[in-house]
Amino acid sequence: MENTSRSIRNQTTEKAVRVISYGFIGLFSLCCLLPFLLVLGTSFSTENAIQRYGFSFWPREMTTFAYRIVFENPDYIVGAYIVTFALTIVGTAVGLFIVAMTGYVLQRPDYQYRNKISFLIYFTTLFSGGLVPFYLLMTQYLDLKDNYLAVLLPGLLSPFLIIMMKSFVASMPHAITESAKIDGAGDFTIFMRLILPMTTPALATIGLFIALGYWNEWYNSMLFLSPDIKSRPLQLYLYNVITSAEAIKTSAAASNVPLRDTPLESMKMAIAIVATGPIILLFPFIQRFFIKGITVGAVKG
Repeated sequence: MENTSRSIRNQTTEKAVRVISYGFIGLFSLCCLLPFLLVLGTSFSTENAIQRYGFSFWPREMTTFAYRIVFENPDYIVGAYIVTFALTIVGTAVGLFIVAMTGYVLQRPDYQYRNKISFLIYFTTLFSGGLVPFYLLMTQYLDLKDNYLAVLLPGLLSPFLIIMMKSFVASMPHAITESAKIDGAGDFTIFMRLILPMTTPALATIGLFIALGYWNEWYNSMLFLSPDIKSRPLQLYLYNVITSAEAIKTSAAASNVPLRDTPLESMKMAIAIVATGPIILLFPFIQRFFIKGITVGAVKG
């Protein structure tokens, strides 16, 4: 009887702890969701309502004027989406392959230069050449001005991601590689058929980082792509829309011309929704791989 009552108490305590934990996690998730709902509600509010009542989760004076301005030129916005999707897909695929190969090679005990190259990769996280040498390299030496490669190439490799992949691959037994070599497999065959299938969590995590970098990229586009190019990345296009709206409103204010209906604040929120929507839809599909990859990369060293 005593063991039974103790078992019941333990089960009750476990259920209580589980309910409290899930409730806390649910409340925390709701707190993370509230800013997005605030942005969404404000994007459908009129400028006068924002100035009068401030930001709100539910628009007091609902309008789609901000979205109509953002999508005023469908050809430009569609072209921007196409360019951004192409850069993200190609850059993520190529970047994943390069990062995975680099991380695999640098953890091989039979590679004698792995420590020196690892130091050089880590050294770039502490010091960089600066903006001017980078700009001269891309425009004068590589001749990539007004070329999408100027946006694609810098995001392919990241020292942080290489170190993460190296740590993940190092957690695998080296006996796998040795046994495959005994069976006559080459290094590239071992990498493609054995290593890559076992690094799915790390690939999903690193792929998300690379994809986010390309999706949010606008700075290199601003540096190397001139305004003459019709199809520019999405973030740069949206940045130019906001800059133009702010310039119009500033000029009107300087000329004492009232522009109370210009949806500057709501347009910023609408642009945030347009820019983050596809990535938010993608994240749930790779969340479990992302969490596992982050955990392993943080523990293994």
